[in-house]
Amino acid sequence: MNQTTRIQLSIMMFLEFFIWGGWFVTLGTFLGSNLGANGAQIGNIFSTQSWGAILSPFIIGLIADRYFNAEKILGVLHLAGAGLMYMMYSSENAASFFPFALGYMILYMPTLALVNSVSFKQMKDPEKEFPSIRVFGTIGWIVAGLLISYFFHWDSKDGIAQGFLKNTFLLSGIAALVLGFMSFTLPKTPPVKSTDSKISISQIIGLDALKLLKDKNFAIFFIASVLICIPLAFYYQLANPFLTASGMENPTGKMTIGQASEVLFLLALPVFFKKFGFKKTILVGMLAWAVRYLLFAFGNAGELSFMLILGIALHGVCYDFFFVSGQLYTNARAGEKYKSAAQGLITLATYGVGMLIGFKVAGWVVDEYQSDFKMIWIIPAAIAAVVMLIFMISFKDSKSTTTSNEI
Repeated sequence: MNQTTRIQLSIMMFLEFFIWGGWFVTLGTFLGSNLGANGAQIGNIFSTQSWGAILSPFIIGLIADRYFNAEKILGVLHLAGAGLMYMMYSSENAASFFPFALGYMILYMPTLALVNSVSFKQMKDPEKEFPSIRVFGTIGWIVAGLLISYFFHWDSKDGIAQGFLKNTFLLSGIAALVLGFMSFTLPKTPPVKSTDSKISISQIIGLDALKLLKDKNFAIFFIASVLICIPLAFYYQLANPFLTASGMENPTGKMTIGQASEVLFLLALPVFFKKFGFKKTILVGMLAWAVRYLLFAFGNAGELSFMLILGIALHGVCYDFFFVSGQLYTNARAGEKYKSAAQGLITLATYGVGMLIGFKVAGWVVDEYQSDFKMIWIIPAAIAAVVMLIFMISFKDSKSTTTSNEI
């Protein structure tokens, strides 16, 4: 890969996640403060991400992989997304906001796979080259949060009161516009499959990998993956509104500590995985979810502010030790034949079904307990702890799941 291509792919990845981080982190605060949405409405709007994740494989499998260049579809989706961003910016209530958010997520979620496809096509050794490109996505998310908090001050008490959080949609919309036009200049990435090849719906959404569920250990991991996404949804939906309500200054900027820790723990994961194996790595990830929510439940923005910061910083352990190690385990168990199908199935189950349930549950909990954040956070902590205990008792570690050679 030449230097020009490397720079192009790095900018593409930066903008891809800058767009997402630029509006999604503060969405819960915006909906409650600007649009007066209740818990159920906020849950429904956040669930659009899950619907996007569920429908994304169809867009990729039926269109992108068969008929058009990936970079061109990427451009069209982001340009259309920029228009929907403006419509969300212009919305005056939750009811009118919802269809635009749903439309946007259906367009955006496929782009996460498309930027990977464009990147992989240009690489001779993706395992070595991709991480140095993908890290710019994390940097993009971090920069978006820092701009919102420390440069524009949109998430300050005064900024929220004056309705400035709606500007996050303009910020992301402009970035989407830039990436949309830039996509047409990216290296050509033609369709992988010929137009006359037959492809089934079961292949597209990963149902071919369902036979892996005959393996008791994989079935337990699969169920645990769905269930752990329920507490995960609480973080995405409620962390920013909670930190804002607690009186923490620059909450969006401080939440980027979570993305920074994600990078650090990703580097530590191979060492931990090799030494302790899959089961213990997964259990540490589950335990981290329970601990972080207890820190949120009993911390505050005053003398116990370190508990809130620590809860944010645990994001790297929560995400990497469960989801990334889960992807590695899935690859090892599926084998070459079902590798892609298995990853598709896990993605559908977690970001689709699991988080869809999680966003609904989080919305119900908020409506039930209102501003009692201690109780609101204890519930996902308890869910994570129960899932961890079930997994610890049911999942039987074996040599095939702990040796790093297979992973």
